[in-house]
Amino acid sequence: MLLVTHTGHPLEAGLDEAGRGCLAGPVFAAAVILPPDFSCAYLNDSKQMTARRREHARTEICQHAVAWAVAEASPEEIASINIAQASYLAMHRAVDLLGITPAHLLVDGNRFRPYFGIEHSLHIGGDATFQSIAAASVLAKTFRDERMQQLAEQYPQYGWEQNAGYPTPKHRAAIREYGPTEHHRMGFRLL
Repeated sequence: MLLVTHTGHPLEAGLDEAGRGCLAGPVFAAAVILPPDFSCAYLNDSKQMTARRREHARTEICQHAVAWAVAEASPEEIASINIAQASYLAMHRAVDLLGITPAHLLVDGNRFRPYFGIEHSLHIGGDATFQSIAAASVLAKTFRDERMQQLAEQYPQYGWEQNAGYPTPKHRAAIREYGPTEHHRMGFRLL
């Protein structure tokens, strides 16, 4: 059972990212403030959910959240400032887009660049512990997967509709055969 809150404040926002370990595409992050009575049967760490359950949860989150936002950092930004800093940048952008100033940020993981004026706490495995982080995990993953499916239409040889830009053997074989695209992360070891 996921915890509703860490601080007890109703404007606590969960933050998580998706796509950090990919070879291609942007890194996405989401910020979500849920009402205290939020309930979604399948909500969990997005990696532990089926695609169908993620889509169901995404609909519930988007309809019932107090506020939610999804943002990204581009492959160029990742190359320029590194993947960790790009992940924090995407998280900050998501907080900027919320439209409400959170009272506290619950961040999945063990590192974060502080967001000016808002206290935060770090939670390793937070997406399997707190509802708001799990909700952020679901939104970041589903929105990113959607983007990678769109990019796959332009570049079908890389299999992004299935691997979402992660380093699968098929993806690496396609890089070897066709070379990288402008969506590949040039600072990463692609082969």
